[in-house]
Amino acid sequence: MVRTIRKTKSKKTKKVEASSSSNPAVASGPAKVWQPGVDELEDGEELQFDPEAYNYLRGFSIGWSCLSFDVVRDQLGLVRSEFPHMFYGVAGTQAEKAPWNYIGIFKLSNISGKKREPIPASAVDGDTDVDSDSSSDEEDEEINEDTKPVLHLKKVAHAGGVNRIRSMTQKPHVCATWGDTGHVQVWDLSSFLNSLAESGAPAPKEDDIIHRHLPLKVFSGHKDEGYALDWSPLVTGRLVSGDCKKCIHLWEPTPTNWNVDPNPYVGHTASVEDLQWSPTEADIFASCSVDGTIAIWDVREKNKPRMSFKAHETDVNVISWNRLASCMIASGCDDGSFSVHDLRQIQDPLAAHFKYHKKAITSIEWSPHEASSLAVTSEDHQLTIWDLSLERDAEEEAEFRVKMKEQANAPEDLPPQLLFVHQGQRDLKELHWHPQIPSMIISTAIDGFNVLMPSNIDTTIPGNTDATMASAEP
Repeated sequence: MVRTIRKTKSKKTKKVEASSSSNPAVASGPAKVWQPGVDELEDGEELQFDPEAYNYLRGFSIGWSCLSFDVVRDQLGLVRSEFPHMFYGVAGTQAEKAPWNYIGIFKLSNISGKKREPIPASAVDGDTDVDSDSSSDEEDEEINEDTKPVLHLKKVAHAGGVNRIRSMTQKPHVCATWGDTGHVQVWDLSSFLNSLAESGAPAPKEDDIIHRHLPLKVFSGHKDEGYALDWSPLVTGRLVSGDCKKCIHLWEPTPTNWNVDPNPYVGHTASVEDLQWSPTEADIFASCSVDGTIAIWDVREKNKPRMSFKAHETDVNVISWNRLASCMIASGCDDGSFSVHDLRQIQDPLAAHFKYHKKAITSIEWSPHEASSLAVTSEDHQLTIWDLSLERDAEEEAEFRVKMKEQANAPEDLPPQLLFVHQGQRDLKELHWHPQIPSMIISTAIDGFNVLMPSNIDTTIPGNTDATMASAEP
């Protein structure tokens, strides 16, 4: 799969063009349902997002476009449901020239939902160009001036572009980066995160300073660059990295550093695209590859995977291991389809297959709060949210049509599991659910980041996680 991102600076980004929900408002309107990625706009037509579809929607930029980012876990509360929100993140740039790249460590605060926000800002910095053709737009922006989020940013120089960046679960200030130079590096970013936590208003020009900071560890043993990288959620400091030459290396923590096994795990016949640790077994991880397969590995056995199966007919770009139902792995591939695999079914793990997106899947991730929900991004410029527990209900649909007093004309092939469709970003690359703020999703694309909280996926957090897992794994 082509992972590159066009290197354009994103400090000035376009206004969000379109965002739509698969559950449009019932109020009177055209009977035809717009199909994202299918229907074409005519000359002069423009999509407008429905503000009622979002509890929150904003855009921001950290400078250059980012191929990868991660949410940094914080100590502000394990489950936060009340506005205003705040979150921390790390991201790696894809700059126009290699020496211009950096790791962006950021804090986004004053995320004030008011339940709905009429206008998503394209960025939170002051030099953003936002179209305001009408006086009503200006009035809306003026009304929401005090609810604009505040971005604090620190930059750390990085040699070359960042293919992927991941924050450690147990020690979130420790991050690993996969560089397009072929090196995997581990960084201690605690000083920058502490500075962000203590900061008030951003100092003038402070965001423009690129700090020189040495990594804790640099591994040059991969034979090529790569994209696959994951920290173990069960063993503090344990890491796996995979490259485009089909090799996977295991990193074992020591009291002061890491030992990287020079002998790789070899089983795939093409590039290793993604890696995921098991959420329940400390020695087990999964990999996916351009060869179309998913492999399940035991760290104690390098010669062959414990289990391997054909997942797709084309490149498998991304995988996600369900942390609430640990028998399930989701995967997305180059033809735009994604699948869910049940690892209890050894002979035929395929549990569900969805062909909705029109171009390659670039990211997939299970919700950390709902075992049946996941989100997907694609090169067709769409971010979609799915609830796999839903099924089509003809009786309910008939009642809905009667209530509307008109035929809804929803496409017959529209999957009933599709909850939400978000548009407005170009070349979406990666998404993450916030692990501590239910229903919040952050996504990165060529034209910057979006923070969205769809109004139809409010989650009720169960008090007993074990009970949830038990119900998800009969």
